[in-house]
Amino acid sequence: MTLQSEADSETSIQATPYQQLGGEAVLRALIERFYDLMDLEPAYAAVRATHGPTLDSARQKLFWFLSGWLGGPDLYVQRFGHPRLRMRHLPFAIGAAERDQWVACMDQAMRELAVAEPLRTQLHHSFFKTADWMCNQGV
Repeated sequence: MTLQSEADSETSIQATPYQQLGGEAVLRALIERFYDLMDLEPAYAAVRATHGPTLDSARQKLFWFLSGWLGGPDLYVQRFGHPRLRMRHLPFAIGAAERDQWVACMDQAMRELAVAEPLRTQLHHSFFKTADWMCNQGV
């Protein structure tokens, strides 16, 4: 193995999900598609109802949060400190329907943006675990 191929191998092993996804531009496109789908698709009506009349703030905050959560720049923490996700979501009624719709909507956005396997599967599982943890209504 050459020195260059060893470096390439180490880089691919150490790549964060943020890097594997394609960085800022792809993450931003994913967030935009996710919220567009949430706004357009009746199948996501329950999770859409947990948001305000516009999704602008949610789009920006999710981009900042996912940037750091996926191993990129820690934009959310720089602005707001620790995410405290569960605490910040307690004012919203989140049950199984909202959890499942959030995850399905994100999965649809990832599929539409052709997020490569196995990254999409890895993210799907991570999103589900986090969304399940956010549930504050009977599940």
